[in-house]
Amino acid sequence: MTTFEQTFEELPLAGVHDLAAARHAEGWRYVQILAVNTEEGIDLVYSYMKDGHLANFNVSGVKQTDVVPSITDLYLEAFVCENEIHDLFDVAISDIAIDFGGMFYQLAEKAPMTVVSPEQLAAREKAKKIAAAKAAKEAKAAAPAEGPTGPTEEEIQAKIAGLDPEKAAKVRAAMEAKARKAAEGKGE
Repeated sequence: MTTFEQTFEELPLAGVHDLAAARHAEGWRYVQILAVNTEEGIDLVYSYMKDGHLANFNVSGVKQTDVVPSITDLYLEAFVCENEIHDLFDVAISDIAIDFGGMFYQLAEKAPMTVVSPEQLAAREKAKKIAAAKAAKEAKAAAPAEGPTGPTEEEIQAKIAGLDPEKAAKVRAAMEAKARKAAEGKGE
């Protein structure tokens, strides 16, 4: 009975073609190239299989300025994934054996898989604000205490968590103004 094993390893962009050449020479079968849009850029996962072992190699954070070497001189069938990744993610891939020049798919929008939805953007901004609030809270905790001056950032976040963005901004502004007024009153 054949056993199945799967592994994941990191791979530098410069090592893509050398790895493909080594796998080809050792009799590994090309399986796929998977692309994923991440905060750091596009991640590419190259997969090869031999004797029940699926080996996945992750190239992290490919930028639009990076050029990925094609592996179609070794694995011709990779032209499908490489053209798809070029069209959907706008990743530059050099020397594709069968290059559709950006016309593999008829798309209404360039690089549609890199578009950030309003929900994703809001989630990213919220995460940044929470991280900034946490850092401010830690900095405030490290500073000498002056006594309570109003609601903390955590309390404000809790209060506005379920509100629509416009109302949340108004509530936040009111709470911050109240805190400033309270702080000014204590300073007199």
